[in-house]
Amino acid sequence: MSTQILATKLFIPPPRLEVVLRPRLIERLDEGFAAGRRLTLISAPAGFGKTTLAGAWAAALSRPDPGGQRARVGWLSLDEGDNDPARFLTYLVAAAQALAPGLGSAASEMLQSPQPPPLAAVLTALLNEISALPGRTLLVLDDYHVITARSVDDALAFLLEHLPPHLHLVIATREDPSLPLARLRARGQLTELRAADLRFT
Repeated sequence: MSTQILATKLFIPPPRLEVVLRPRLIERLDEGFAAGRRLTLISAPAGFGKTTLAGAWAAALSRPDPGGQRARVGWLSLDEGDNDPARFLTYLVAAAQALAPGLGSAASEMLQSPQPPPLAAVLTALLNEISALPGRTLLVLDDYHVITARSVDDALAFLLEHLPPHLHLVIATREDPSLPLARLRARGQLTELRAADLRFT
């Protein structure tokens, strides 16, 4: 059974007129991206501007730099319905399809089969396609705190473990996700922004 895609879940939020630019935070995000780290975690309670910051950064990266280069950017705003692993993967593939025309077609076909294969098989197909993309690539998962399903956490942990070098994942959340953060931190593969960083001083 196919999932109807709500397109607005895949839109980078437009900047609000009253937003104050935070160049220090953008620099931190840029550093982690340039260093090839796997994950940026933006974790703080409601009202700290996590989505605004991630959206401003994603929008900036998707615009051409002075050399005419720009990153490929995909965005997914999560909701409680995404605790269903098949729905989560369907939306993850849809977000990845924003990176390049036709990307994720193999994974999408697998999800639509009468007996969908294991999550790892779908993710493997998606990762193989992303691996063939040239250039820097960013995938943002916003509001990850709504995810409580272990199967979705496991799927994302698999994704993180097997990310191609040019793909960077961003998670914005009100609380730390059940992911191997300590391992990523120990490997120098994690950029973290928390309430103390996001607080205006």
